[in-house]
Amino acid sequence: MSNTETNHKNGHVEKFAEKEVKKVDVWRYKKYICKVKNLDISTGSRAIVLNEDEAKGHDIYWGYRTQISKSNGDSLVAIVDVTNELVKPGEIGIFTDVCKDLKLKNGDKLEILHLDQPDSVKYIKKKLDGENLKPDEVNTIVKEIMDDKLSEIETSAWISAAYVRGFSDEEVIALTHATVASGHKLELGKSPIVDKHCIGGVAGNRTTMIIVPIIACTNLYIPKTSSRSITSPSGTADTFELLADVELPIEEMKKIVLKSHGAIVWGGGMNLAPVDDKLIRIRHPLSLDPEGMLLASILGKKKCVGAQHVIIDIPVGRGAKIPYVEKAQQLGDHFIKIGKSIGMNIEVLITDGAEPVGNGVGPALECIDVLNVLNGKGPEDLRHKSIFMSGKLLELAGLCNPGKGYDIALDLIKNGKALKKMMQIIELQGGDPKIKIDDLPVGQYTYDVKAERDGRIFHIDNKAISKIARIAGAPRDSGAGMYVHRIRGDHVLKGDKLFTIYAESEQKLSFAIKALEGLEPIEFRKMLLGEMK
Repeated sequence: MSNTETNHKNGHVEKFAEKEVKKVDVWRYKKYICKVKNLDISTGSRAIVLNEDEAKGHDIYWGYRTQISKSNGDSLVAIVDVTNELVKPGEIGIFTDVCKDLKLKNGDKLEILHLDQPDSVKYIKKKLDGENLKPDEVNTIVKEIMDDKLSEIETSAWISAAYVRGFSDEEVIALTHATVASGHKLELGKSPIVDKHCIGGVAGNRTTMIIVPIIACTNLYIPKTSSRSITSPSGTADTFELLADVELPIEEMKKIVLKSHGAIVWGGGMNLAPVDDKLIRIRHPLSLDPEGMLLASILGKKKCVGAQHVIIDIPVGRGAKIPYVEKAQQLGDHFIKIGKSIGMNIEVLITDGAEPVGNGVGPALECIDVLNVLNGKGPEDLRHKSIFMSGKLLELAGLCNPGKGYDIALDLIKNGKALKKMMQIIELQGGDPKIKIDDLPVGQYTYDVKAERDGRIFHIDNKAISKIARIAGAPRDSGAGMYVHRIRGDHVLKGDKLFTIYAESEQKLSFAIKALEGLEPIEFRKMLLGEMK
């Protein structure tokens, strides 16, 4: 093969060195220079705005990929939008996100380079056609998402393909490994490392904040990364943030876990599996949760912290994400199979998800439940579930014989060691280890909902409870939410208190009260004669 290429032009042949062709001829028409115009708008994505007529002159159109570069070599890939009014010829409209990334100001000059279509697009089309992708093709898609070479439309197409076509086990395993490789990993150099995860959908259910201190009292390590709320009244990170700092660098988390055996931090602030955060943001508007992506998302994040033994909580019931036991069993088997393939020992617990777990819904109210449980009191359902899951983790990691874990975990609550450990973790994460329940900022505006007749509680609706708590201000207002005084099956008399709404402003409380007109958080059934008190 010659190191020269030929170009037929006007009936004769011209020869060019290969490097010269690439440098001078192929790209020249695709580059041009524009001055920055800061649009002072945050979009959450990499996008730029070009003058439409000028862009067409350079063969660049809406949705095209471009590389924008500063004179110092700093660059990034951005997707093009066009206008003939907002941006004039010679200008490039830059959103706040891109301005921050490249440290740009008005008038700075940027070179715009039209890029070709990335390889991922053909792989996405392949998946849309129902074909399985090879591991290197999955890796390419993940890498190009991380490099911002794919538009949100193209990434959405991949998510849709996963939702409609499904993933093979090989694809799930490849996506799990690619998810781990997309960011940092926690390297403790210790063992055994355990973790837990709940697939969500249940109001309250703040078991993590009880399980972590119980497990951390033993020889096990539990570096727990947790999420913030997306659609719920609170995530574990939102709740624990009332007690301590959850946005820690990975090296700081490592120090804390090595000292206390446990930590509870916000995973989104540590660059662990960042591609998953990008996918979740795009999946969220349509609530698309393809099983293959769900598995890779959860197990990838567990792999990032070095977890060897993991409990997966799958709540089942009316109003939960998984309504039927059969579906939960099928999903659980898939978790175990994929976990084994990536060297992870997994046990799946199918739990009751038909009503809230605990009384409090919202950051401060959930904190109250957690601290009460650690003090030997608290809601019985939250207490029992947390101890049960802790016991299963102890057994799974081989720390005790099967059937003995519950009693060990219970003793760590009764003897106060779990509470002491929680306060150590709080202090190491920058919180006040002397915090009391009365210190928590519960909303000052309240509204009690009482039973209008005698009856028996037939159902407590997770979705309705969560919606009202969010309308009241949770989780943005940490003191807002709802406190549920009753549980399913309770007999109540007319005038008995059912739940209390908390808000930090009169206006938000009025919004939540208004929402009650179209919602039925608690369903009653008339008590039979033999059920009367």
